[in-house]
Amino acid sequence: MSYQVLARKWRPRTFHELVGQDHVRRALVNALDQGRLHHAYLFTGTRGVGKTTLARILAKCLNCTANGQGDDGVTSTPCGQCDSCRSIDEGRFVDLIEVDAASRTKVEDTRELLDNVQYAPTQGRYKVYLIDEVHMLSTHSFNALLKTLEEPPPHVKFLLATTDPQKLPPTVLSRCLQFTLKHMPPERVVGHLTTVLRAEEVDFDESALWLLGKAAKGSMRDAMSLTDQAIAFGQGEVRHADVAAMLGTLDHRHVLALMEAMAEVNATRVLSEVSQLAEQGPDFAAVLDDLTGMLHRLAVAQMVPDALDNAHGDRESLLSLASRFSAEDVQLYYQIGIQGRGDMAHAPDLRAALEMTLLRMLAFRPQGVPKPPKTPLPLSGAPERDVTGRHSPDSADAGSDKTALTTSTSTAGPSAEHSTAPAASEAETPAPAGSAAAPRPIESTPIESPPVEALAPDEAPPLVEEPLPWLDSEPVEPDKTAEPSMAPEPPPTPQPETIPPTVAPVAGAKGRVEHADWLARFDSLGLGGLTRNLAANCVVEEDDGERLYLRLDPSLAAMQADVHLQRMQQALVSLGFERRLVVEVGPLPESIETPKQQADRLAAQRLAEAVEALTRDPHIQELQKTFGARLIQSTVKPADAQA
Repeated sequence: MSYQVLARKWRPRTFHELVGQDHVRRALVNALDQGRLHHAYLFTGTRGVGKTTLARILAKCLNCTANGQGDDGVTSTPCGQCDSCRSIDEGRFVDLIEVDAASRTKVEDTRELLDNVQYAPTQGRYKVYLIDEVHMLSTHSFNALLKTLEEPPPHVKFLLATTDPQKLPPTVLSRCLQFTLKHMPPERVVGHLTTVLRAEEVDFDESALWLLGKAAKGSMRDAMSLTDQAIAFGQGEVRHADVAAMLGTLDHRHVLALMEAMAEVNATRVLSEVSQLAEQGPDFAAVLDDLTGMLHRLAVAQMVPDALDNAHGDRESLLSLASRFSAEDVQLYYQIGIQGRGDMAHAPDLRAALEMTLLRMLAFRPQGVPKPPKTPLPLSGAPERDVTGRHSPDSADAGSDKTALTTSTSTAGPSAEHSTAPAASEAETPAPAGSAAAPRPIESTPIESPPVEALAPDEAPPLVEEPLPWLDSEPVEPDKTAEPSMAPEPPPTPQPETIPPTVAPVAGAKGRVEHADWLARFDSLGLGGLTRNLAANCVVEEDDGERLYLRLDPSLAAMQADVHLQRMQQALVSLGFERRLVVEVGPLPESIETPKQQADRLAAQRLAEAVEALTRDPHIQELQKTFGARLIQSTVKPADAQA
């Protein structure tokens, strides 16, 4: 027996074997089971999505003689064994008239076809007319078909299929039940190809199937045809290298490696990856398109991880890679990639255009934005935590050591003041490259003393490397042999008037941070961009002396990321505030306003005052009386906004 291609051998013969198109299958099965059959069906969709297959299955359901269930004998589960089912599968059923409208476009062909409509079926229960590519019929052919299509004999069913329903006259569309078939996603194509190749006992690489699923562009028939070609190309096997060579497409793993180099901000590796790509002679414009498409998927992975598709079978890799980019970098890279794609038309060399676009991404990357680490790193004075601010169990010991060191240093009396300041400065200074930083000795039992926020600012360890102005003497090494019980008592807190207003700590009364303090000192944090937007929508929920709990508006939960929390904590530390920052998502109290709500309210008040001042201005009143002028309030800006 001659070889039968996979697309024909594995063509579904029942609704239950159909892959995808559940919305069409459900409607047809229910109509068959309930006996609510229309006389004309129109199946639309791109090539290879199952239009003709659905029509043939429906023809079998109408003419099956073994499994008839309704009053008229139709069924939604044809047996596939009776004479009618076998004849339809083999293409020799007399009462299934298949017409290729692309080759029979004349009105004479349509009239000849309709001359036999009035006669009863010869073999089956219904006479079924399957007209493929019906949009190719001429205008006169449509006019000749209209009356019969609207009121056919009871034994006639029309099944129409087209890839271009916009070309059909509205009079034809109104006489049919239209079903639009969807594209096949790569995940569904790969799943079906896996089933087929296992049944055919063909060895394959899963990554090769993803290449085929992507190349099929939503068509299951194209995917099956490409699989046949891949089996022949690979001598009975479907391997990744063979499929990539057969399709002539860029290996997605090269694009992923190029994005890894961009995450490392390593220009040398970027140019090396481009050099390796050049050896394969790719279309560099297509490389930039793939890179820009991956940047879009990275942005989706950062904002809505559940919405990330698996079009290349790389979903897990992209989710991991997304944590190494900041949201600002992804958006900037995408914009530069789009502009670079347009500039390629004017570039003397496409490879040079690609390299310049990639180098431009790195050159214009915001230098003030800290690079997200590959793995979460501990914050200043705080152990590792996840995005929600929960502390990692693995870092509990390190966090307790850092807390003990901060408490011991900050609560020392005047005698230890000179010795603790240099130690803090050394802790802030990065260690030279290639040298290991020796851990500082930490007392096993921290000194019992008031928390650091209850002390005056001049007693806290400095946060900059410059020596404090009131330290005139040389620093003295701390007495490592002193017992914790011998530590001097902390001095009384100085009067508020001695505290410089520019370095006043964030903490409110009794060493606790109140929401009023958060509102009053928010602008002093110096935050910007997405980080400022995130912090401006938080309210202070609780301050237990060790952790500061902030509650975030649920509408901005997708913006929460480690890089933003790091900046918030560093900004708080720069104001003399040292606590572990915990941000939780939840509904905000209606009686408490966030910094953003406060800023909006104050801006509205200033605008109202400016409008009122202009309204009372005698010069403006004179203009209104003399020339009939009117004040356009939407153009009014307060004085601070204009500045």
